[in-house]
Amino acid sequence: MPRPYFEDKQKKLQEIIMVNHAGEYGAQRIYEGQLAHTKDPKSKALIKEMLEQELEHLEYFEKQIQAGKGRPTALIPVWTIFGYGLGVLSARLGLKTAMLVTENVEEVIVDHYQEQINYLEKTDPKNPLLKKIKKFKQDEAGHIHIAIDNASNDAPFYGVLSNIVRCICRSAIFISKKI
Repeated sequence: MPRPYFEDKQKKLQEIIMVNHAGEYGAQRIYEGQLAHTKDPKSKALIKEMLEQELEHLEYFEKQIQAGKGRPTALIPVWTIFGYGLGVLSARLGLKTAMLVTENVEEVIVDHYQEQINYLEKTDPKNPLLKKIKKFKQDEAGHIHIAIDNASNDAPFYGVLSNIVRCICRSAIFISKKI
């Protein structure tokens, strides 16, 4: 007979806040790097629009941390450097590559948010965090569409770079849950 699985719901909610804060912080840094190294005004406007949504998401999770519902990951200094660096590198390789990064980062985030939505719907469907995560998931899905509409699929080495970006994001999520 399988052993019952007991999970500390409060600890899980703290983990959700911590990892989402880290993810939104990293996304903000990627977009800031892209924005700083993109020359085309139309491209800058697209990136700025996505950055503004990420800042809204980040602000929400920062308020949750300030309210004592979680803590930031100890890896914020790492995500500061790596997120910005990924943004700079992708922008310098051109808009298509910047959009490839956006598409793949956001795909991993959408999947991650869906896992959290499934958990919260099962364990705490009245938690206001559920409504926010659903909204943020929609915003991130919108970023995927923006990226695809701006030729992310035409970026050089699309398949290889997509796999690398997704692997980096999944690793960052895993590590941010732990530290």
